[in-house]
Amino acid sequence: MHHKPKVAFLCVHNSCRSQIAECLGNLLAADVFESYSAGSETKPQINPDAVRLMKKLYGVDMTRTQRSKTFEEIPEPDLVISMGCDVGCPYIGRAFDENWNLPDPTGQPDEAFLTTIQAIEKRVLALKEQLKGGEPQ
Repeated sequence: MHHKPKVAFLCVHNSCRSQIAECLGNLLAADVFESYSAGSETKPQINPDAVRLMKKLYGVDMTRTQRSKTFEEIPEPDLVISMGCDVGCPYIGRAFDENWNLPDPTGQPDEAFLTTIQAIEKRVLALKEQLKGGEPQ
């Protein structure tokens, strides 16, 4: 049986970008890799704007399927992707495999969230192709 790689999407608070990536990974690439998100700190809830827009765009309620968690709470990943270190990178004891360098849309208008969501979707789909053995990103 083929082992699906575990991909961890990380940012400091695990409340917005990494949660969106976990959700889109599960929605669009679950046949190729397992998706997890985590941070070095947690927030009491996932960013409400991210939750609202992901529900509107994809019909997924992240509050039902996900929660803010630390790196120690997820399985050992095969790939670790930083969402962007604009608020500081979490230290996980190893280097990141990729840094997607996405700005945090928290506190910004919906347009900033939509830009971030679209960028994450594009990168999740590219990662899916890369891991399937398709064209590199």
